[in-house]
Amino acid sequence: MADTVLYEVSDGLATITLNRPEAMNALNIATKVALREAAESAAADTAVRAILLTAAGERAFCVGQDLKEHVGLLVSDRETGSRHTMSTVKEHYNPIALALVGAPKPVVAAVNGVAAGAGFGFALAADYRIVADTAAFNTSFAGVALTADSGISWTLPRVIGPSRATDLLLFPRNISAQDALELGIANRVVPSAELRAEAGKVARALADGPTVAYAAIKESVAYGLNHSLSETLEKEDELQTRAGQSEDHTIAVQAFVNKEKPKYLGR
Repeated sequence: MADTVLYEVSDGLATITLNRPEAMNALNIATKVALREAAESAAADTAVRAILLTAAGERAFCVGQDLKEHVGLLVSDRETGSRHTMSTVKEHYNPIALALVGAPKPVVAAVNGVAAGAGFGFALAADYRIVADTAAFNTSFAGVALTADSGISWTLPRVIGPSRATDLLLFPRNISAQDALELGIANRVVPSAELRAEAGKVARALADGPTVAYAAIKESVAYGLNHSLSETLEKEDELQTRAGQSEDHTIAVQAFVNKEKPKYLGR
């Protein structure tokens, strides 16, 4: 895995760190490949019970596609008559979004600075977003004559509604941390100096929690957005049965009866 993305697993918590602060964590090919590998590894690893997605530096979480690399690839495509450049959506962005959204465990994004384009998309792919008060969001795509990618046309309308999502996609502009909180893009806004500590606390609490139940919660919410009430009730029954058969449910009930704090195993 390239050093443009750092990957660490500690006591059930996988931390994925975008590590190109000098380029505002822009996504060049090496970074996209490494991020895809890290996201897929964290999602598939049963020893990982929560994922923290963060970024190095103070200025940016991720400004999206590395346009300096991108423009060179576009010129090469025109010279050779190929279309390789835009295959990055299928090869990189789609798998990353699918891994984060579909991970059977909670994903926390610690947004330390600007999150634009695909950077915004990947932040939205998380289940919980803790945002520095100095951070900002921007869809960016239309500003460079592109449409949405990184799953943002799926995630953003679900977070803020289709009308507001269309507005932000058609007219890209900076959304402050406070505005993001009011829109529901941010779950929590904290002082910049406290971001890493607060995000670490939240991610650690989730990594120590009932993983099977968390996975079921993610699945049930996603299912309910696209199905009828009767179908969703059937899905809830299926998922509740699964959660009820987990070791963690027994541990939780016994701890409640004994007036103790449960120590979950994640299974």
